[in-house]
Amino acid sequence: MSSIASATAIRLQGQFRLAGTRALRRIPSALRTPAVFSTRAAFSTFPKAANAAALAGDKKSFTSEKYPYLKRSQSFKKLSDEDISYFKSILSPSGVSQDEEDLEAFNNDWMQKYRGQSKIVLKPSSTEQMSKVLKYCNDNKLAVVPQGGNTGLVGGGVPVFDEIIISTANMSTIRSFDSMSGALVCDAGCILEVLDNYLAENGYIMPLDLGAKGSCHIGGNVATNAGGLRLLRYGSLHGTVLGLEVVLPDGTILDNLSTLRKDNTGYDLKQLFIGSEGTLGIITGVSIMAPKRSKAVNVALLGLSTFEQVQAAYKRSKDELSEILSAFEFFDQASIELVKKHLAAGNNDPLEAIHPFYVLIETSGSNKDHDDEKLSNYLEGLLTDEIVQDGVVAQDTTQFKNLWAIREGITEACAKTGSVYKYDLSIPVPVFYQMVEDMRARLDQQGVLGQGKAVECVVGFGHIGDGNLHLNIPAKGYSEAITDIIEPYVYEWTAKYNGSISSEHGLGLFKSPHLHYSKSPSMIQLMKRVKTMMDPNGIMNPYKYLPEN
Repeated sequence: MSSIASATAIRLQGQFRLAGTRALRRIPSALRTPAVFSTRAAFSTFPKAANAAALAGDKKSFTSEKYPYLKRSQSFKKLSDEDISYFKSILSPSGVSQDEEDLEAFNNDWMQKYRGQSKIVLKPSSTEQMSKVLKYCNDNKLAVVPQGGNTGLVGGGVPVFDEIIISTANMSTIRSFDSMSGALVCDAGCILEVLDNYLAENGYIMPLDLGAKGSCHIGGNVATNAGGLRLLRYGSLHGTVLGLEVVLPDGTILDNLSTLRKDNTGYDLKQLFIGSEGTLGIITGVSIMAPKRSKAVNVALLGLSTFEQVQAAYKRSKDELSEILSAFEFFDQASIELVKKHLAAGNNDPLEAIHPFYVLIETSGSNKDHDDEKLSNYLEGLLTDEIVQDGVVAQDTTQFKNLWAIREGITEACAKTGSVYKYDLSIPVPVFYQMVEDMRARLDQQGVLGQGKAVECVVGFGHIGDGNLHLNIPAKGYSEAITDIIEPYVYEWTAKYNGSISSEHGLGLFKSPHLHYSKSPSMIQLMKRVKTMMDPNGIMNPYKYLPEN
């Protein structure tokens, strides 16, 4: 029936447990109670910058040179000594940096794909300082770029020209936490992993989790409406964010740090800023609803032969695990081969053979016995019906981390190959993987795909639970020839199936010219009217988010 090896189970106090060692086991048909753990361990931080092999072309090439159609707005003033003196007068010495090495890190995105030319980085340490900085910049028409942990993937957090970088790095205070309601209030510069660890001490968990959690800031997460690995269980930030504190371009402080779950008085203004990518104001404070941390957590890694089987496993998980299902991640053979080739995490693969498709399932709940039995019955059903060919369940915390490390290592493994064309798409699940297959066929037909060629492979992975496909195309380097093969084909294909060209990464500089594939002209015009109303001088993160014409 499958390659899954048998194991002995013993009856103990009404439960089935694996007998013998605590080594990682194949999923046996008799297994009723996989090992359960209360927390998910943290992984290493997101790479601040890709290693030398991942540099995107010539490091000396500025974004403005790569995108010659973009022209610096003549309405923006250039930074002067007078401006610098003012900033130094209101910020601490650590709040103003013109150091070349420091600027290099802030001017470049972590993939080294985008490179700005800012001459100064400002790091306010309070909302009041942020207000003074923005008011001055607005009055003097100095363009600015808000920046959090700089872990974005679409060039939204780095300058295009010489915009002033305003970092939230010095705003990292946890302001309050209500252990009764789970409402957390914190500065925008708090690192996601730090917040999650803080909540863990109180029996709570952050409602979002990203591979970049060791570096990304919660303000940046909100500004980009980040999705991540927990969206299936807890929903998007549009639902979990309770309130925001935002500094508007003219320096006005919008204090909406409510901790109420229900407030039906007037327009819900915070929604304007969630996903606005710093184009309407700078988020300085976040109030977010933290759910209780689950007492019982299981993780299983499954090997499958077809994407139809992946869909069948997902459909059945909704039927049988719905109230405890917290993650349903998928990745393909190309993904795990890259992880095995480039990362230590590749040594964690416990399955006996390479499979065309993999599924990582996580369940979390409050009743261990209940959750274990449901998961065991679900897995047994998959085996019996030959939907799954192989699989394992984590038996201790190390195995728990190792299984997740495989999935979370895919992005870094892709970067190790050189340059990566990244596409973050929302696509109906029935045609989810067809996008990957069609892209492979297209690149192959053009003679650029394969060992020793311009494109090494095409990788597909993502969140089946919310229809989010991460299409990664590792290549030796970025080139117009390869870009022209991929684009606009990838956007046209997505639009044909009524998908979205950005599922969770945002628009930034990379996708703003292609917004029309997902939004109608009337919607884009309304967005531009909102932008003009909120930021009449256009100083907030210019050249991005909305198409120039």
